[in-house]
Amino acid sequence: MPRMLDVSDDVRAEIGDEEADRLLAGDNAPGAYDCTSCRTPGDSEQERTSTVLFIGEETAVLAFAHATCIPSQVVSVAEEQLKGAVRSITGEPGAEAQATVPAPASPAAPAAPAAPAAPAAARQATLGVTCGLVLVEDDLRPALVVEPNSPIARPGSAGLDDDFLPLLMEQGFHQVTDMAALPAGGVGWSVLVAMGQLHAVLQDSGETGSQNAWWKAHQPLPVSDGWRAAVNKSQTVLVYAAPHGSIGQQPREDLMREALEKAAAHGRLVAMAMPLAGT
Repeated sequence: MPRMLDVSDDVRAEIGDEEADRLLAGDNAPGAYDCTSCRTPGDSEQERTSTVLFIGEETAVLAFAHATCIPSQVVSVAEEQLKGAVRSITGEPGAEAQATVPAPASPAAPAAPAAPAAPAAARQATLGVTCGLVLVEDDLRPALVVEPNSPIARPGSAGLDDDFLPLLMEQGFHQVTDMAALPAGGVGWSVLVAMGQLHAVLQDSGETGSQNAWWKAHQPLPVSDGWRAAVNKSQTVLVYAAPHGSIGQQPREDLMREALEKAAAHGRLVAMAMPLAGT
């Protein structure tokens, strides 16, 4: 039976037209599946379903997701993580121990830092990213808090000024003056959550309409069940950013909220509401 599958051009290019057509015809596609993003059941015979191709150095795994969670796309992941997922699926010995990812220490657990981001690449720095829930307009919202580990200068500048916030505002971020107000959205930005984990913050390349990773986790970041439930509900992530030394690594979400409010009061906080999307 034909399936209600979305197969992106990137996925089709990787698996080939013949395999893509077989999937659409229902030959190799499951009816029922567990969504690779929200981990809840789906049915490709009853609802729009995205094909998601995970690619490591040597291994590739085709998975399925609710089209309302993430679009059809190709996602690069660490080879060992992908092999662990395959072992878990096939039930090979040792699969449980090798495929399990560590749970976050708290809802505000920090992600591993990534390489320098696009608009802030002049001075070598890494971006620390923390996941947490923030109360905005009487609702708990999924949020990311971004803070560099050192000041960031404008590309080409020889000065010592920290231009992190001006650079972000030029890219569509908005000054935060009230943490109780929902940040405005922007154009060309999105957050990639796949396999129930945070992978990257993406930005349009401006050339072919594709997206590049502005921030990318060295290893996909496990998120709390509450954060994942909130993002599946809203399909939007609030991304806050502050200059080096403004927020710090806070062990609890209430302390994170206090740090964000303090940064906003001193004019040191910008934000953008970003949709879930892929490459």
